[in-house]
Amino acid sequence: MCARYFMELSPELRPIIEEASQSSLTKNIVKGLRKKLVTEGEVRPTDLAPVIAPNKSGEQAVFPMSWGFHLPQSKLPLINARLETAPKKPTFQESWERRRCVIPASYYFEWEHFLNPATGKKKTGDKYLIQTSGSEVTWLAGLYRIEAIKGLSVPVFTVLTREPDDNIRFIHDRMPVILPGAAIHDWIRPDRNPAEVLREYRGSTQVVYEKAP
Repeated sequence: MCARYFMELSPELRPIIEEASQSSLTKNIVKGLRKKLVTEGEVRPTDLAPVIAPNKSGEQAVFPMSWGFHLPQSKLPLINARLETAPKKPTFQESWERRRCVIPASYYFEWEHFLNPATGKKKTGDKYLIQTSGSEVTWLAGLYRIEAIKGLSVPVFTVLTREPDDNIRFIHDRMPVILPGAAIHDWIRPDRNPAEVLREYRGSTQVVYEKAP
């Protein structure tokens, strides 16, 4: 799963952050929801953050989006969507087919989960930071939609997750779907088949990890 990620003001992320900061949509949402756009540091569920998606002309652009889909029967937002079931679940199906996005991050956090031998229950251990090997940016594949929040039309996103790579399986049984930078345009295009895009770029990214300070 993915419940936290981190943005640094690196040369690669700075233009993305600046585009979102200067957006008129950002100003309207910040004023209407009374929450700031996160431009640096740790991003948490319900935060407003820069996300890459197509504009009305189909060109790649940056938008402010709130993290998490909301359901009437749930108090907690859906911050993750399983890759295996998203194409079929009513909550995510339309977004899977037509509204895909990419969430730029420096890295994401995950807490080690393991069984406590004394109780047989899952226990949380060390916190790790995980990122794409050899890259300053970790591009997280996501889905988005528009929701009505406090009378405003607000774009919201969720992060797709999948089975983990072998080298981080000991940390958690899920990880975000991570794309190479070259796949961003193909992934967000509404006319592309998302499953085909993932197959085309399969194996093109690897992740490394270290314990978080």
